[in-house]
Amino acid sequence: MPSGSEETKYQQTIRKALQATGAMVDPLSLRHICAMTKIVREDRLGRLPDDILVNILDRLNVREAVRTSVLAWRWLHLPAMLSRLTIDVRDFVAKPATTCRGEEIERGNTTMVEVTKSILARRVSCPNKIRSMCMAFFLREDDIISIGQAVECIMAFHTVDFEITVFTEMDYTRCNQDDKLNYGILFRLFVDSCPIAFGGVTRLCLENLRFGESDIPNVLNVCKGLKHLSLSYCNAARGTIMKVEHSQLSELLIFNCCFEKVELNSLPKLIWMIFGGWKSKDPLFLGYVPLLEAVSLSTVSLSHHKMVKLSEIFGGTSPRSLRLGFECERVSHDRSVC
Repeated sequence: MPSGSEETKYQQTIRKALQATGAMVDPLSLRHICAMTKIVREDRLGRLPDDILVNILDRLNVREAVRTSVLAWRWLHLPAMLSRLTIDVRDFVAKPATTCRGEEIERGNTTMVEVTKSILARRVSCPNKIRSMCMAFFLREDDIISIGQAVECIMAFHTVDFEITVFTEMDYTRCNQDDKLNYGILFRLFVDSCPIAFGGVTRLCLENLRFGESDIPNVLNVCKGLKHLSLSYCNAARGTIMKVEHSQLSELLIFNCCFEKVELNSLPKLIWMIFGGWKSKDPLFLGYVPLLEAVSLSTVSLSHHKMVKLSEIFGGTSPRSLRLGFECERVSHDRSVC
């Protein structure tokens, strides 16, 4: 059994290791963590081979995975071997993302970039490849270049399924049209500045952006490997038709966006789509979508909305699953319903 002084020194070592990850540790939590390290040293978990332990850590976000390295020396090298990385700015801020403000958002983005660079530096001699990576961050002019460079460093050495989620500093409840316009301009700058990063993106989730008529086609042209696109609370100038053509896109979600019309002209690999909360009279047209299997359409019907004729929306397309939600009323998939 360690003496009192040895135990104190041991606790100090654990505290410093945790603080290096940005964690706040109170005395009670510290005692629990120290107890956990003893259990890890005494049980059989640490005897498992690296590939099994890495498979376990792959199911955690990066911050949680890194924190496990303080449990025992046996775990110290494992975070550098992860094949799936989830780096989310929300894990580095004390408040919910929707309530964060300037300095905290800046600190969260900065920490996320530093963590990404640190992980990449530790992987230089690691034979394990990164197979998938998810990054979520706030859209800020001061950070987009550093974030883009971090992404491009990964692209240079790994072929990955790459997901990017972009948050805006103000959520949809506080975002006005000028804010969305500014965020849209900033996102275009981001894409133009980091074509290599966006060229490897397979999943892209955006919110609160105002697009010009050519913005969506330009983004899709840069993101050649894109398989999933999600747009929430986005809009465009009055009369703008959002035209979508892409050879790889298989999943599309458009929620509470304001476009004159969305035309899916050519999406040969599209399998499912969710289209909800539209505000226009003639919201959607499905062109060449030969693999489309599942569609969800929902909105709150307003007085100026004309009757939705499914035959005009779908044309010759016959999805196997169709869910309609108008004022929370479910309708069968029979396309004779108008």
